[in-house]
Amino acid sequence: MKQIILFAAILLSLNRAYGQGYTNAAGIRASWISPGLEYRFYPGDMNSYKVLLATRDHGIQLHGLVEFYQYDLFSFSHQIIFLYGIGVHAGYESWDVLRSQGNEVYYDSRHALLAGLDGLAGLEYVFYEIPLMAGLEVKPYFDVFGRHGFDIKLFDFALTVKYLF
Repeated sequence: MKQIILFAAILLSLNRAYGQGYTNAAGIRASWISPGLEYRFYPGDMNSYKVLLATRDHGIQLHGLVEFYQYDLFSFSHQIIFLYGIGVHAGYESWDVLRSQGNEVYYDSRHALLAGLDGLAGLEYVFYEIPLMAGLEVKPYFDVFGRHGFDIKLFDFALTVKYLF
């Protein structure tokens, strides 16, 4: 019974949000490298600010990005938006190191703080019928400090789904 009431409340809120402008979005980022939860604030139509809380390398990172939008790039659909952006991140990572002492073998846990810069490029599809957005993005980044000292990843692909409100 609780599930039916919750489902009805969600449907009613979706119906009420339809037709209104939105200034916020919250969603998930599904990625093999750095999945997480994200929140966006839209101060205007051409840009937004994103905060992403992601997990990566047995650690957690907080990302802050500025995103910019290009509309109507595709003549076959006005619901597809191209986005790009730049930002920073900070957090920590941990890993295990195999150690041996005499005949005994054990794992030693290591931790390190990290920080770095992020880039972002992607496509998003806005559903006009419901306040929902789905996208595909790539977020290249480089870390300083951390396990490897200086680390670059160019291909951090993700699928995103966001609720607009």
